Amino acid sequence: MPANPEEIRQHAVNIRRHILDMGHHAGAHAAHMGGALSIADLMAVLYFDVMNTAQKGMASEERDRCILSKGHASLGLYGALVEAGLMDSALKETFEDDESVLLGHPVKNRSLGIEFTNGSLGMGLSLGIGVAIACRKKGIDNRVFVILGDGECNEGSVWEGFMSAASYGLSNLTAIIDVNGFQLSGSTEEVMKPGSFVKKLEAFDWKVREVDGHDVAALSEALHDTDGERPCAVIMHTVKGKGFSFSENDNSWHHAIVTASAYETGLKELGVKDA
Repeated sequence: MPANPEEIRQHAVNIRRHILDMGHHAGAHAAHMGGALSIADLMAVLYFDVMNTAQKGMASEERDRCILSKGHASLGLYGALVEAGLMDSALKETFEDDESVLLGHPVKNRSLGIEFTNGSLGMGLSLGIGVAIACRKKGIDNRVFVILGDGECNEGSVWEGFMSAASYGLSNLTAIIDVNGFQLSGSTEEVMKPGSFVKKLEAFDWKVREVDGHDVAALSEALHDTDGERPCAVIMHTVKGKGFSFSENDNSWHHAIVTASAYETGLKELGVKDA
């Protein structure tokens, strides 16, 4: 459990505020809100309880790495980087602008805390495996975290990655699957039934934990849990669009325009008094 769970929860609220601000700024470009909001609690736990990245700084080889494989949830990453002080909050006002460094999918910019370029789904786990191997070969005592979506796990390359990570015994690697039940074109059950991620990954010889993805104490415990010989996986069940009444479990918010009305409602639900 985090030393102060209430502080972590407040960071998650603040990350949702950053997501809302950037989504609203995007205007007619729209923004991937649903999948970013579902990982807000995770990002708060990672950056303020589990990873050493904010403390070590991006110039340190010893920093933990966070790879956002579900790249369309970029606002969740940007929000966490702003909240952790790794990214200037003024950049929020440039999201999706022409020539902005903050695009709809992350583009590598280590100075801002963005470790990798992500676009096509299914690549992040392979990237994470390569980084985990490299860090181990260099004798760096750190951890690599890869955040995937449940819909993303339709990709065959993901399962090749799961198999190879176990084969290499990458105990410094943790994969986190955001099981929010939706993907671009509908529910995951309708598009391609995923079955049990727990049973599948256990069969691939991963150490697996299954948690409520909005319970910061459960997330903290699961993410701190490691195995000296095997990679770890955290299967977290979440609500897509979590945090706002208008977006929760509504897949139309996978990619949507944050209108002035929605923005005002969101601020009020976050407890912003001047909304």
